[in-house]
Amino acid sequence: MTAAAVRAQQLDKVAVVDIAWGAGFVLIALASAVVASLVDDGSPWRAWLVFVLVALWGGRLAWHVRRRAVGEHGGKEDPRYAEMLGGPPSEVGMGIVVRRVFLTQGVVQWFVAGPVMVGAALQADWWPLVPVGVVVWAVGLFFEAVGDRQLAAYKAEPKESRPQVMDRGLWRYTRHPNYFGDACVWWGLWLVAGLGSGWVAGLVTVLCPAAMTFFIYQVTGVKLLEKTMMQRPGYPAYAARTSAFVPLPPRRA
Repeated sequence: MTAAAVRAQQLDKVAVVDIAWGAGFVLIALASAVVASLVDDGSPWRAWLVFVLVALWGGRLAWHVRRRAVGEHGGKEDPRYAEMLGGPPSEVGMGIVVRRVFLTQGVVQWFVAGPVMVGAALQADWWPLVPVGVVVWAVGLFFEAVGDRQLAAYKAEPKESRPQVMDRGLWRYTRHPNYFGDACVWWGLWLVAGLGSGWVAGLVTVLCPAAMTFFIYQVTGVKLLEKTMMQRPGYPAYAARTSAFVPLPPRRA
C-alpha cells in the first residue's frame, strides 16, 4: 500500500489502490504458504491450495482493474474516489488520501486476510469443509469474472443500439454480480482456511469475510457506486426490479 500510495502521488490518481488491493492479497497468501511449509503444526497442502485460489482471484482482479483504468476511464480517476475525496491527490492533499484510502484499505486488507494467515499455521481439522469452501469460492469467481466480461461486452456495443442499462446475463438478477462474487470468494476462503481449521479458528476469523462483505456493500462498493448510477437514465427503473446484491429473480414492475 505504501508503494501504491507513492505511485498514486506520481500519477495523481487514487485508483491505483484497486490494483494493489488484489495484488496485496496474493503476496499475503504466498507468504502464508511459505510459513506453513516451515511450521510443524501447519497444513502446507492447504496453505498452497489457498495461495492458488487467492492468486487466481487477486491476479485476475488486478489485471481487470488495470485494463479498466486504461480503457474505460481513459487514465482518469475512478468516479468512486472522485466522489469520496472531492478531487485528485494534488488538490486534496496526499496526507488525507493516505489516511482515508491507503491506510484504511491496508488495515482492512490485513484483517480480511486473517483466515489465510491463521489457517497457514494450523492443521485442517475439519478438512471436509475444504472442498465446500472451494465450491463457494468457485461460485464467487464465476460471478465476478463473468459479470465483468458481460459488462465489458455491453460497453463495447454502440450506444445508439444498446439498452440504456445493462440488464442481461447475470446483471438481470443482481445489479452487482462482481461484488456479490467478491463476497463469495472470501466466504469460501474462510471455509477452507478458517472454519476448516476447527470451530475456534472459524469463530476467531468469521468477522474477516463479514468485514469484506460489509465494505464492498456499504463503503467502497455498492452504496458508493449507486450514488452515481442512480443519476443515469433508466437506472432507477432497473434498480426497482433488480436485487442490489444477492441474485434474485427480477421483480415485477
